[in-house]
This record gives sequence, structure tokens and C-alpha cells, in this order.
Amino acid sequence: MNDLIPINSLRFEELERKLTELGLPRYRAGQIFRWLTLGVTSFDEMTDIGKDLRAKLAEVFYIEKLEIITKQESRQDGTIKYLFGLRDGNSIESVLMQYKHGNSICISTQAGCKMGCVFCASFEKGRTRNLTAGEILLQVINAQKDSGRKISNIVLMGTGEPLDNYDNVMAFLDLVSHEKGLNIGMRHISLSTCGLVPRIYDLAEQKRQLTLSISLHAPNDELRSTLMPVNRRYDVHTLIKACRDYFDKTGRRISFEYAMIAGVNDTRECALQLCELLRGFHCHINLIPLNHVEGSPLKPSKKEDLQAFQSLLESRHFTVTVRRHLGSDIDASCGQLRRRMVREGLTDHANLDHN
Repeated sequence: MNDLIPINSLRFEELERKLTELGLPRYRAGQIFRWLTLGVTSFDEMTDIGKDLRAKLAEVFYIEKLEIITKQESRQDGTIKYLFGLRDGNSIESVLMQYKHGNSICISTQAGCKMGCVFCASFEKGRTRNLTAGEILLQVINAQKDSGRKISNIVLMGTGEPLDNYDNVMAFLDLVSHEKGLNIGMRHISLSTCGLVPRIYDLAEQKRQLTLSISLHAPNDELRSTLMPVNRRYDVHTLIKACRDYFDKTGRRISFEYAMIAGVNDTRECALQLCELLRGFHCHINLIPLNHVEGSPLKPSKKEDLQAFQSLLESRHFTVTVRRHLGSDIDASCGQLRRRMVREGLTDHANLDHN
């Protein structure tokens, strides 16, 4: 297996090149790519490809797989939380959400996370490894296949820091947007980062038309460093300068995510500091009612405090929304389902490769 190539992770052009090196015609790439987009788990399922060719493919490549360990579906709003098992025994989460504008999926880019944000359940085990481009893509394919819902929007905001897995995430973006694949356009994709400044500049150079979301959560260095250790490497003003430069380079409005934490970052003083920090910046501010994590002392802001915070920002002419709270009757917060299953010894132990 170690010598085989994960075929799901190959960009279409890379697949064409590999097949040409094997002496195969280029048109075969289109056939194989289509089957992979349908979520096949074996070359034998590619019925319009001859048996001998399927055997030849199996000598060079392998098909990456995700297995549904468990899923929870909200009775309130239809949100589905998946816990997917990887072939090496790790697990990842994805959340499928229904909106008026279509179905959105929040996907993971790493197994675990090393960023250490204190309000997130994903950090408990740290980062185990990066996901391949194929494993990131399969979350979309498998959720669509299992649910029967066509997915039109993607949010890279699940477990892991996308820009810490930069190369594989860029390959995923090429795969998911390819016209012969799922063909989901960049304007329907959001990428969330805690603020890896050098990678924000790298992303700006690509001029992709996705939406960049910044997990800000505090308007000053002292507070943000206590919530998000990454701020000790890239302080608030360095991050905001990178964001302004990103906007100048791409013309794409940035969204700032701000989790509302009672008595921590939801004060009038914090709102005024946030206004000053983002003054003159054509951006969007998304206030997020905190998902409480079991064992954490952090609590969500009171409704009246959230409304006051929002009103102050709007009075300074910022565009502000409050994230709709979906899946409140299931483990919908990032990392919660994986965290619970790990604690109960139900995942991250057994190898899930049943071949």
C-alpha cells in the first residue's frame, strides 16, 4: 500500500499525466475521474473500463476511503453530523447543514488540531496528521451520497487549520471545482483560518475567488493571546495588515468570525476596540454564539449582550450577522462528536481498512 498512489488525491491533470506514463490514452482520465466523483471504493465498480485495465490500475493506485463510524441527525433542522473513519484508524468530523440557499457542508482538513484555541473541542488530542486532498474531498462526496442531498456550498471550518495543510487544501480546491468533478465554484467555498499570516499572503497570490474567513475572536493582543496561542506568533495588527493586503490583491471581502463568550470578549469596550481595529475595512463580521464544550469554563454570551454588541458595530456602519445555531440537539460543535467517541474508546484505535 505504501508504494501505491492515492488516486483520489491526484488533480485531473496529474491523473492524465500518470495514465500517459503508463501508456494509457488520456480520455481514460475522464472516465476514472467521474467514477471517483461518484464515490466508488473499488476499481471493479468502474464498469465501463475493461477488467485488464482495472487490474493494471490496482497495481499502481489505490482508492482512498472514508467509513461512516456514526452520524447524528437533528430533529430540529435536519443538520447531519458525520464521524468518518480513516484507513489508519483516525477519525474526522463533517457537518451537513440545510439553508434556504442550498445545502452546505463544513469539512475537516486535519485529524485533530495543534492550534490550541481554548474554546474549541478539536484540540484535546492535538493534531494527528494532515488529511490528503482526497480525504478532504471524500467528506463532500460521501455526505452527498449518504444523505441524497446535493451540496452546493463548502466551508473549510471543521477540525484542523486549513492553512497548516496548505498544499493538500489547494489540491482539494482544484479537485472540487473541476468541471469534470463536483464543479463547485470558488465563490461557493469559504476557508477559515486562525491567522497563519505567511499562508494568507501565499493564498492571496493565487487570487482564488473563495471567501476567506478569519477566526478573530478578540480585538486586542492581550485577550486574543489567551484565547488563541497563534496570536503570540502573529499579533492582531500583523494579521489585520495581511488581511487588508489580501483584499487589495484579490478584491474579495473578508469575513471576520467572532465567537461571543460571556464576560470575556462581549463587552462594550471590546466592541469599540473591534470597531477601531477594522475601521475603514470593507469586511463582514460574523458573530457566533459560543458552542459550550463540556468541562470548559467558557459560556456563551447572554442574548441581550450579543444584541448590544451587534448594535454598536452596526451603528459604526459595519455589516454584521449572527450565525444561525444549527444542530443544537446533536454534537454539532467542532470536535465534540470525535472528542466524545474518543473518550468512550469508540474511535481512533481500530484500523478501518477492511480490504
